[in-house]
Amino acid sequence: MNEWAVETIEIGTSGIAASRMGLDTEAIGGWAWGGSTGDLERVMSTIPSAIERGITFIHTAPVYGFGLSERIVGVMLSGGLRERAIIATQTGLEWRDGKVRRNSAPAHVRKEVEESLRRLRTDRIDLYIVQWPDPLTPIAETAKTLARLLKEGKIRAIGVANYSAEQMDEFRQAAPIHAVQVPCNLFEREAESSVVPYARRHNIAVLCYDTLCRGLLTGTITATTQFQENDLRQSDPKFHEPRLSQYLSAAAALDRYARACYGWPLTALAVRWVLDQANTIALWGARHLEHLDPLKRVVGRRLDDMATRQIEKIIRHTVKDPIGPRLMPPPSRSKLPLVA
Repeated sequence: MNEWAVETIEIGTSGIAASRMGLDTEAIGGWAWGGSTGDLERVMSTIPSAIERGITFIHTAPVYGFGLSERIVGVMLSGGLRERAIIATQTGLEWRDGKVRRNSAPAHVRKEVEESLRRLRTDRIDLYIVQWPDPLTPIAETAKTLARLLKEGKIRAIGVANYSAEQMDEFRQAAPIHAVQVPCNLFEREAESSVVPYARRHNIAVLCYDTLCRGLLTGTITATTQFQENDLRQSDPKFHEPRLSQYLSAAAALDRYARACYGWPLTALAVRWVLDQANTIALWGARHLEHLDPLKRVVGRRLDDMATRQIEKIIRHTVKDPIGPRLMPPPSRSKLPLVA
């Protein structure tokens, strides 16, 4: 039963229909890449509950919890839910001794797809995404490998993440692209300049991650919030003055507007804005069932033109010095020697 009547979308030209709200399982494998099993029994109910509510797009990656997220997804879907779910997982990263690096070489992609199939307890991956460009592997080599996996039936659709429009164009000379994954939220719109228009021209679905701008659109971050030393936000100028106060002012104003006009918290407004962009899937991280609650508020709703204009006005008047997403790709193999 589709309790929430969640909107659906075809993933590019793949013929695969998926929910436009996607459950991202990074938090399910543990906030750190190393994973966490402290409340595993409670966590295990999140995926079935999401599917029962119509959130059928399940997004994971081998590096989430170093395989833990994929294993949890596999267990949770093995009881009859697999045919109702669309599984997206990723390739192009490897790890050893807790160190992560980029690797999209054909042999590694081949190895990784087999490991993901095993952990996910399935015979095919619905959407297989190259997580980062690999400077040591020609894009065409990676693309040809995925094209062969598609032909073999191990994967049903191909995606790329964090690629430029030019890199996507090069990839498409050797293989189709059905989806592109980009950071996209009310505060970070750089993808709209080239990647998103390219995707729309070529009927490529847009998977939007960082929907809440790493917490800035939750209303929980304040001027005194402290981040751990290894938190990526430590190096993001949005989380430091003079920009932090601008973004916090914008978030507070957007929260007031959302509550006054829609009765929504800021998180609901943020995800509805992403869904109102054409051809998008909004990835939403949730470790526990209650983390899905903001999504229910926006099902079947849309922001009208007046609301969209007011949102733009609030951001324009409060964020005087905007800055885009600070992408921090893992190092390439040449920059991170691994101990055998």
